Amino acid sequence: MQMDKRLSGKTVAILVANGFHEEDMTETQKALASEGAIPRVVSTEVGLVNGWHEGTWGHNFYVEVKPKDVLPSQYDALLLPGGDRGAKTLLESAHARRIVKGMMDAGKPVAVVTDAIQLLIGTETLAGRTVTSRPEFREAVEAAGGIWSESGVVSDGALITSIGGETLTEFTATFLDAIEQNAEKAREAA
Repeated sequence: MQMDKRLSGKTVAILVANGFHEEDMTETQKALASEGAIPRVVSTEVGLVNGWHEGTWGHNFYVEVKPKDVLPSQYDALLLPGGDRGAKTLLESAHARRIVKGMMDAGKPVAVVTDAIQLLIGTETLAGRTVTSRPEFREAVEAAGGIWSESGVVSDGALITSIGGETLTEFTATFLDAIEQNAEKAREAA
């Protein structure tokens, strides 16, 4: 008899646009799938979305869902990979901002890598939250009411932020734990 994996059936939206940091997505996506979660690529792009890998355009990934078709209630968690180009494109999308704000307001696990912190700043969801990112975002985070941390990975309730790079393994493990803990809370409340 096969045991269910700890995230079996949990659906995770991975919100990206062209220029997202490919490794931020793929490493976490693999870990989610290996634990039984269902990662879904949500993008403003049509058909395929192009990652950024080692200083150049990377692989294309199939877009499974458009932001206009996403309700935060349909997903258990949200992953926002880094990448300045992708983050700026998503900021221009009212639907992408709605998804981020809806997931944050619902207290669902939201995992944010580097440049994607711009989406939290732009959706005004940082007040009182402790986060990390690249140093260039510190002033904007603090202006948005966020509390800056120098740590590589920060967990503030269901919000997990990372500076990326070498911290991806720790970031991913923390995100998976947050999804599991959130599911346990939901079961206990039911």
